[in-house]
Amino acid sequence: MSLPPANQPLASSLPTYSRAQLALRNGQDRDEVWVAYQGLIYDVTRSRLWKRGNHYEHWAGQDLTKELDQDAPHTPHVFDKFTVIGRLA
Repeated sequence: MSLPPANQPLASSLPTYSRAQLALRNGQDRDEVWVAYQGLIYDVTRSRLWKRGNHYEHWAGQDLTKELDQDAPHTPHVFDKFTVIGRLA
């Protein structure tokens, strides 16, 4: 098991959020914009690419694991610049 980057907490120390709680952080219902990937929830609120709660055909407030693994033009390392704020239940 690899360690998270220095700016990220260990997954076991993170709060757990349900899919319903994640869905509220879609950039529409609240000011927070969160996405989940591989069981971790990332705060992408400050990204200009997620300002309206969507990034191309991807929507915030949901688990993007399958979508990104199938058709993303970038690697999962794109999440390295965002803060991990929780785990997806």
